Amino acid sequence: MDWQALFLNDRVAAALVTAIVGGGVVAAGWFWTHALSRHRDRVLRDEQVSDIQRALLAEIRAHVAALEQQQAGDSSSVSQALRQRLLDDRHVPILPHDANDRIFRAVVEQVHILPENVIDPVVRYYRLIAVRVALAQDIRRSARGQPERAGEMLDDYLSLTSETRQAGNFAMMVLGASLQGGAATVRALLKALAQKEQETGKTAAPANPESGGPTSDDPNRTLSDRRFP
Repeated sequence: MDWQALFLNDRVAAALVTAIVGGGVVAAGWFWTHALSRHRDRVLRDEQVSDIQRALLAEIRAHVAALEQQQAGDSSSVSQALRQRLLDDRHVPILPHDANDRIFRAVVEQVHILPENVIDPVVRYYRLIAVRVALAQDIRRSARGQPERAGEMLDDYLSLTSETRQAGNFAMMVLGASLQGGAATVRALLKALAQKEQETGKTAAPANPESGGPTSDDPNRTLSDRRFP
């Protein structure tokens, strides 16, 4: 068979060119469709992440605001009075039954899609919420039969309330930064807080070198003043 003559045949050449062009168009269409599909999935995922973060921010903000109102009227004397009344009259103060985590429980299986630097503060806050609710249940159960133990747990409960408020404020800051500018803004925020904490530690060290606890300028103690709107 004369291959040269075959390829020089106009019909064969036209069929070959058509096949090559058709294959190229199909391949280009496949790649283009795949790229559009990936882009659409990425947009939908970003929208889902944003929606979850906004919902969590709203839930945390509402609960932290309630905690701040509670603590605005809670002084050491009031806390001591509550403990003494529990010991004397075995009167259990009104403690919340609800964990205030309905939104978190609804999206808990999707938390993994949140940015890495957002997951830790959010999970830590809701863990403290769960511990706080469990502690409240223990106080109610122990108030009648073991008032001394219930009084000690009440002190822990009030301390945990303050820690929960601080963790909530920090989670709000991180969520707000992520919504406003993404991962880069969150990293800048965490870096700024770490630098401030380091500077605060250096400043406070000469005044109280043996103290290992947070100072009055600890970012975690003033986050409510710098939360994102």
